[in-house]
Amino acid sequence: MNRSRLLLLGAEAVAQGAIDAGLSGVYAYPGTPSTEITEYIQRSAPARQSGIRSAWSANEKTAYEAALGMSYAGKRSLVCMKHVGLNVAADAFMNSAITGVNGGLVLAVADDPSMHSSQNEQDSRVYGRFAMVPVLEPASQQELYDAMFHAFELSEAVRLPVIMRMTTRLSHSRAGVELKASLEQNPLSAEYAPGRFVLMPQNARVQYRHLLDLQPMLEALSESSFLNQPVEGHGPLGIIAFGIGYNYAMEARKAHSIECRLLKIGQYPLPRTQVNELFEACSEVLVVEEGYPVYEELFRGYFGSAKVRGRMDGTLPRDGELTTDLVAAALGVKPPETATTPEIVVGRPPELCKGCGHRDMFDAINIAIKENADHHVFSDIGCYTLGALPPYNAIHTCVDMGAAITMAKGAADAGLRPAVCVIGDSTFAHSGMTGLLDAVNDRTPVTVIIADNNTTAMTGGQCSSASGSKLVNICIGLGVEEAHIRTIVPLRQHLHENVSVLRDEFAYNGVSVVIAQRECIETAAKKKRRAAASAQ
Repeated sequence: MNRSRLLLLGAEAVAQGAIDAGLSGVYAYPGTPSTEITEYIQRSAPARQSGIRSAWSANEKTAYEAALGMSYAGKRSLVCMKHVGLNVAADAFMNSAITGVNGGLVLAVADDPSMHSSQNEQDSRVYGRFAMVPVLEPASQQELYDAMFHAFELSEAVRLPVIMRMTTRLSHSRAGVELKASLEQNPLSAEYAPGRFVLMPQNARVQYRHLLDLQPMLEALSESSFLNQPVEGHGPLGIIAFGIGYNYAMEARKAHSIECRLLKIGQYPLPRTQVNELFEACSEVLVVEEGYPVYEELFRGYFGSAKVRGRMDGTLPRDGELTTDLVAAALGVKPPETATTPEIVVGRPPELCKGCGHRDMFDAINIAIKENADHHVFSDIGCYTLGALPPYNAIHTCVDMGAAITMAKGAADAGLRPAVCVIGDSTFAHSGMTGLLDAVNDRTPVTVIIADNNTTAMTGGQCSSASGSKLVNICIGLGVEEAHIRTIVPLRQHLHENVSVLRDEFAYNGVSVVIAQRECIETAAKKKRRAAASAQ
């Protein structure tokens, strides 16, 4: 293998860049499209030889706090999550902008425009502006790799966390990446700085003032960043393109011989001088940004709405991913004819795997609950969310990680009976335990069904933080009566027994937990293949 050049996914380019930039630890909870960053580091022989810590965390908040602790000790740390995961980590993230960091801390966030595997199209750049920390948004796999060196250096120079923002299309596409010489890890140098890290009000006020005072420096650094640069061109039309939007703009410009000025943006806060120069030279500016119209809205307020085009005026679609054709159409090029799908091609919605234990679990739930005319099953984020689709139609809500238990509790408080919820083992460990504690404390009549398949299956089979006997012990520790912690095996031959257990717990006027325990069929098959291969 040629060590100097590798074919990498965007997520893998971030991972390799972090390894080569002197990383000491990565912390993450799996979430598409960010999962491959941590998996790449876990598979990397050089990372193992260097002792880089790379196990999964229970959730994004614990991951961020652990990464901050490693930074406090002087080491370079990376924390990875998808966009909605940053909501979970937001408390620690926002406050880390006030404390600052010691060793470099990079937060890699993968946004998911078009919601390929997410509940919303949230734009993480808003968090960067909110926290007033630097944000990097590279436009290619090579830039992602190079920007990891820059991000750690920047983090240590300004002593702030740095966000590395990517989107699904960049994270999950491949390109050749030229590698640099790797750096040594930082020495251990824990910082004794209670004035920074003890966020009592008197300290926090000083630190917040310091963060405000840093803003002109951050803007000056953006002015000189290799990620921000004008592209040669002339004429009254201008384009300001952010991150991967730069690729679409350049492709449209070249394919259709469009003459215009173009400013590429990949580091925030905005380089004000470069932006002003573009707007002064142009009578009209198209803003191409993947995600929310975060900066288009600012430009409209500063330069006037008549001069700015983009997502807010319908020149580009307000939702979904951008494409080269969409950008070309915004520049006046007639869009190509949309090919019609042949009738023979039938849509294939996702479904539970053949032989999946969740299928037998939902069969039992549907039989046990159908005797109740007004029944609702609250659920959560995982493979089992597919139980909302035919032929099961078994669940009725899926809002955010951990909401199954708390929504069921609220419905029970309103008088709904039975109040039933389904949550996975990994999701329960992520953010379900506190909801169960609330139910125990209030003695709320809810039945919590934990679909324990012994893995985080939806994102590819990563290890689960809690499964098997650990789940039972957690529920006991939270105060659930042992008599109402029941374990079932979701198999066809146990259907009658499982239905009976569920009926009993649905009728119980208190907190009950039913653990439907059966290993994921995919991870079981992988184990069998590995065992067969090692036996040869």
